[in-house]
Amino acid sequence: MAMDLQEISDRMEIQELMVRYAHCIDTRNFAGLDQVFTDDAYIDYRALGGAAGSLAQTQEFLGKAMPMFKSFQHLVANTWIEFDRDGDAARARTICHNPMVMEREGREHVFVCGLWYVDDLVRTEAGWRIRKRVEERCYVDNMPGDLRPPA
Repeated sequence: MAMDLQEISDRMEIQELMVRYAHCIDTRNFAGLDQVFTDDAYIDYRALGGAAGSLAQTQEFLGKAMPMFKSFQHLVANTWIEFDRDGDAARARTICHNPMVMEREGREHVFVCGLWYVDDLVRTEAGWRIRKRVEERCYVDNMPGDLRPPA
């Protein structure tokens, strides 16, 4: 399947958007998510015990929830992208491997989450942005029982 220059550029910009998201989360720059999501975005982290809501609600949730973690990394890879016919909207599914570190009983406790980000994206005047993101759980290893989402 041959790609024209616009599609190559769009794919690179969307890949960069996934990296920007991970960088914002991992540096605790939740305000920076304004450059990742549309103003009217819906974000659903419930598959791994988080919240669902608007961009502002998500930024507030992250500001309250993430301080419990000493550190974390959101390693994103393998983004599958499908564009609508007009090329101004797309769907994507991106793998994320996410080790998380907490202090538990005076020791570091590391657990790992594997998930997919399932996104609806739109081209805006500012570039590609995510309009809707839903996490899909793949695996969790060593997560403390009190953090596990209901089955």
